[in-house]
Amino acid sequence: MALTTFSVRMDESLKRQFDALCSDFGMNATTAFNVFARAVVRERRIPFEIQASDDITRQDGMQAFMALRAQAKENGVQDLTLEEINEEIRKSRYGEETE
Repeated sequence: MALTTFSVRMDESLKRQFDALCSDFGMNATTAFNVFARAVVRERRIPFEIQASDDITRQDGMQAFMALRAQAKENGVQDLTLEEINEEIRKSRYGEETE
């Protein structure tokens, strides 16, 4: 699949903050935008609430995990194997279509 460039203008300070937060999530801005775009196209809506706090606690992490787990069950993808999850991440990073 051919790749294309998508350019976004934003405030320099916001860009730095976004990059730092993406890094905290273990990804870069390109991967974050691809994950978002794929989810929006697949579900035809903004499929999740994005939220962060300066002082994320273990309890906050567990609540977020449980919410994602419930969403996965709702979307019928709760039984993905680790290999399938990693393949989805790889496809998102390199702009490939998912099946």
